[in-house]
Amino acid sequence: MCGICGFVINKHNHVHAKETIVVMSERLRHRGPDEDGYFIDKDLALGHRRLKIIDLAKGKQPIANEDRTIIIVFNGEIYNYRELRKELVGLGHVFNTDSDTEVIVHLYEEYGKQATTRLNGIFAFTIWDSRRRKLLLVRDRLGVKPLHYSYEGGHFIFASEIKAILAYPFFKKEIDRLSFEKYLVFEFVPAPHSIFSGIKKLPPAHLLEYSLETGNSRLEKYWEPSFSFKNSDIGEREALEGLDAVLKKTVARELVSDVPVGLFLSGGIDSSILAQYASQAGKVESFTISFSESSFDESRYAAAVAGRFGIRHHEETLTSVNASATLNKIAAFLDEPLADASIIPTYLLSRFTKEHVSVALGGDGGDELFAGYDTYQAHRLFKYYAALPSVLKSAAGAIIEKLPVSTRNMSMDFRMKKFISGKDYPPEIRNAIWLGSFSDKELDVLLSGGRQAEGQGNIFEDITKHLAAISGIDDPIERMQYLDMHLYMQDDVLVKVDRASMMHGLEVRVPLLNHELVEYAVSLPSRLKLNGLTTKYLLRRLLAGRLPPSLVNRKKKGFGIPVAEWLKGGLKEMVCDYLCEERLKREGFFNVSQVIALLDEHMNGRKDNRKKLWTILLFELWLDRYGRS
Repeated sequence: MCGICGFVINKHNHVHAKETIVVMSERLRHRGPDEDGYFIDKDLALGHRRLKIIDLAKGKQPIANEDRTIIIVFNGEIYNYRELRKELVGLGHVFNTDSDTEVIVHLYEEYGKQATTRLNGIFAFTIWDSRRRKLLLVRDRLGVKPLHYSYEGGHFIFASEIKAILAYPFFKKEIDRLSFEKYLVFEFVPAPHSIFSGIKKLPPAHLLEYSLETGNSRLEKYWEPSFSFKNSDIGEREALEGLDAVLKKTVARELVSDVPVGLFLSGGIDSSILAQYASQAGKVESFTISFSESSFDESRYAAAVAGRFGIRHHEETLTSVNASATLNKIAAFLDEPLADASIIPTYLLSRFTKEHVSVALGGDGGDELFAGYDTYQAHRLFKYYAALPSVLKSAAGAIIEKLPVSTRNMSMDFRMKKFISGKDYPPEIRNAIWLGSFSDKELDVLLSGGRQAEGQGNIFEDITKHLAAISGIDDPIERMQYLDMHLYMQDDVLVKVDRASMMHGLEVRVPLLNHELVEYAVSLPSRLKLNGLTTKYLLRRLLAGRLPPSLVNRKKKGFGIPVAEWLKGGLKEMVCDYLCEERLKREGFFNVSQVIALLDEHMNGRKDNRKKLWTILLFELWLDRYGRS
């Protein structure tokens, strides 16, 4: 993978354009440690940091067409570039490299912005068309690769990560209050928003065309997975045959590389599927992180899957000994607050994997496409809870609140308390409450002065927007899948994996999110995904007979860490420092007594406040490094 950045040159920034683009690019060195490259003319400055994966010798960027009227900086991988190159050569295009990046340039020459629809891959790129004096920003269909931009005060800036935009000397930092409040609820900031009022995320499957002639921009969506098209009558056998065929093609295609490729292997359903097809397609090694705390550890399952498919396996153990040092390193890279604690093992797994390979396959996307989260089961069960008489609901709530507190992974008290926390919300918002930290109502008590952004918009406006796009979908499971793909997966899971892996210059590919596989998966009826209460039904059936039942039928653990215990142990000093009364009063974001109460309850074992405290802590760490003026 790589890092890209740039800005339109104007009367304010032209004197120091070269110096500015170099500084911005340096902020992305971790994304591309192998090489840098620049393009500067009277209109535009482009910067690129390269991680060498394809055409190691000649693929330096920026790359131009034959007459240098079209320039590109590109982050990602195009899996069908060889087929496209052959087509373009037949049309008379002349290539100077063997890279996938140059294919995009000539494809754009031939088809304009419609070229994007021909690409199979993960990507974020910018094309400068000097003849038309237009700048084109494009992001891949599922949002695997990031792209941010700012259009404030006559300055148009873009970059792979926010930290490069912050290096632009004319950008003025201002925390967006509504995005801050959304973060506390969702644990991430939903696109197209960012934590800064002047920066937006280019949404997945979108392109943005900016005209230097008019100063106007146009945002356009070029792809959408069609949940409305359903092969409702398809049988299980036919569905399995179709899924098997598309997986074989996708995994083999995504193993193409000029450097060795590895595999993140947890022993769960998604990574086991990839292990099976990757071992059939070529030589691959697998990597996993183990935990000393047994309820979080999956290493024995990963080792068993690797042994079954004849894969050379590597394992590293994660403990809380250096937890604060590790979290400090991660916080130094997180230029937007993200409260997904699994970024710690993802970071360490990426570091470990990079010692052996420069590319790894990850199993992200399987939970959203094939209904793998416990929340899908919970939604199905909620209708029975909702049918109970009020007196029984009240009694159940009282019993659940008195359950003994446990810090184990997905303990019964944690799950039950989360379940009833969503009781007062419609299903789609309930889903966000279950996955997130605070409810909107809890913010009134948590925040100093209560919620202050209500006049700017509603905390759940992004859910409302996405629901409007699927108004014709009645299946409740499919509605949740759509929302998870466009919120939790897009702005939490994929961001976490991208940042954690790129901190070490490791490229992570996600075959389960190849758009051809996504299109096939969403065409299947939900009964083949959530069958009764069996999650990932079709994937489990695909693995049946290839792995023992103990591996195929086991419950999902998730890639978590013992946050509840670490807050009391290895991270206690950090927590007490960042959540101390003096600091919180000085900053003025939080109701100090409420935060202290949450901390006291957790440390004394009266409540499990792991998610809430972690979310506040990660905001404080971010604020200390990126949020101050």
